[in-house]
Amino acid sequence: MSAPTSHRSAEEIGRTEQGPRPLPELGEQRAAADLSSVDTVLPNGLRVIAVRRSSVPLVELRLRVPFADPADTSVGSAHAARSEVLASTVLTGTAARDRVAIDTELALVGGELDAVVDPERLAFSGNALVSGLDTLLDVLRDVLTGAVYPADEVERERARLVERIRLARSQPNVIAREALQDHLYGDHPYAKEMPEADEVAAVGRDDVADLHARAVLPRGSVLVLVGDLEPDAAVAAVGAALETWVGAGEAVALRPLPAVRGGDLLLVNRPGAVQSQIRLAGRGLERTDPRYPALQVANLIFGGFFSSRLVENIREDKGYTYSARSHPEFTPGGAALLVDADTASEVTAAALLETRYELGRLSLVAPTEAEVDTARRYAIGSLLTATSSQGGLASFLVNLAGLGLGIDWFAGHPERLAGVTVEQVSEVALEFFAPSAFTGVVVGDAEVLSARLGALGGVALP
Repeated sequence: MSAPTSHRSAEEIGRTEQGPRPLPELGEQRAAADLSSVDTVLPNGLRVIAVRRSSVPLVELRLRVPFADPADTSVGSAHAARSEVLASTVLTGTAARDRVAIDTELALVGGELDAVVDPERLAFSGNALVSGLDTLLDVLRDVLTGAVYPADEVERERARLVERIRLARSQPNVIAREALQDHLYGDHPYAKEMPEADEVAAVGRDDVADLHARAVLPRGSVLVLVGDLEPDAAVAAVGAALETWVGAGEAVALRPLPAVRGGDLLLVNRPGAVQSQIRLAGRGLERTDPRYPALQVANLIFGGFFSSRLVENIREDKGYTYSARSHPEFTPGGAALLVDADTASEVTAAALLETRYELGRLSLVAPTEAEVDTARRYAIGSLLTATSSQGGLASFLVNLAGLGLGIDWFAGHPERLAGVTVEQVSEVALEFFAPSAFTGVVVGDAEVLSARLGALGGVALP
């Protein structure tokens, strides 16, 4: 008879031994360099990347169209509103197919197609059985060259968007994100991630059709195909299907953002809130910078995964937050380091103090070899896991393409990560993780927070 199993006490539940948790050794890695691929530009200016990954008989499609305001006007423009309505209605009908016909043809080949938009790009994502690739491409061609934006569909989707935006603007995370973007980037169009509800309500069918004609352009765009396919044949199929997608000019990319500079945080008042959102931001590095692998490892050690110092401190040890993290964000012409934590109001100042402490500790005290080794292995393993599926690889590659990179960068990154040293991590930590390198916002009830944050310092009070 086996001995009874002991149970953890209430105090032990949710807590773990401090320090990096051991990770299993990485298994044999499939070399990305062995993937058969083609990366080329078609006569209409569309860049096409086709990659053979034959795990299942499917093909994943990603199309990225840079989608900044052609007039490059400020945050107050109607471009964001028109873009949202366009993305919501571009698949609702063409001269040859209505919404039902589009969905039916794709379903018959085991496929689907969706569209989303943000300040940087209009993105189409889809998939189908390999045998249905021609159908998937033909539907995409029809949408890109012949979307008609039926007035009833525009009216219905516009009303849905207005309600969604009004609801989203009441959510603490959305309030915090918008406050941070405004604090960092002012009136740059990148800060306008969500249009105003009244701007959307004013969008008409002709507005959307005109934007499509002016901005949905192949030159400067990139299409990625990953699946059980022959890359050369896939590129030829894309060329034949999309040869009629043409247009004057080039898809408009956002102008570079101003660099993030350290400074005081801004307290944004949210009366009556029982929780606060801490959002910090500092300057990051682009993926092409030779120091980026070391910065990636440093970020993991600080707050980039569950065994990080920040999580161990303010979640595991002190219980100030359920979730804390740090992560890079790649922006037009640059990058930022972001730190997020949601806390109860009464411990907000204490959580900010501990966050600053962990930033300072990383920037001034070299991490251990064990910490660096754990972070290196986690970075390599998570990269390979995220790109192990056809869809994951397609999404990763189209994001790289938006930064001007290709599959060669992806293939070489595990080796770059494996070569990161403690000294390299210490060097980038000193420059990028010093508390003085960060700014940001705290969103919460100013009446509750002001006294403690004022005593802590470095926070501009309302």
